[in-house]
Amino acid sequence: MKTIVTSLVIAAAIILGAFIFTNNNIQVGGNASPLVPAQNVTVVDGKQIIEIEARGGYSPRKSTAKAGTSTILRFKTSGTFDCSSSIRIPSLNISKILPQSGTTDIDIGSQNLGVLQGSCGMGMYPFEIDFQS
Repeated sequence: MKTIVTSLVIAAAIILGAFIFTNNNIQVGGNASPLVPAQNVTVVDGKQIIEIEARGGYSPRKSTAKAGTSTILRFKTSGTFDCSSSIRIPSLNISKILPQSGTTDIDIGSQNLGVLQGSCGMGMYPFEIDFQS
C-alpha cells in the first residue's frame, strides 16, 4: 500500500510540473493586462522588430506584437541545416531561404489585428505572431 501511495504522489508531481511547464501564459489573479509585447519584440526608430531563432524549428514559436506598426521579422540562424532555414508566410506571399548562419530581415509592413502564421518550407515547424491593439 505504501508503494502505491508513493507512486501516486510522484505521478501527481510529474503531471503538475508538466502542466506548469507547458502553460507559461497563465495569469494569476484573473486581471487581464494590456498588451505586453513578447521579450523578442523591440522598437527601433519607430519600427517593430520581432526576432525569431530558426534552427530545429522556431523560437519563440508564438510572439505577441502591436498591430498598426511597421514591422520587421528578424530571423537568426546559427548552423541551421534543416527545413527551418526555409520561411513561408502564405498570407503575405513570402517564401525565403535563410543562410546557414546569420541574420535575415523581412519587412512585413504594418499588420492588422489578428494572427499571422508562418512555417518552414515543409510545413513541419509553424510559428505565429499575434498582432494586438
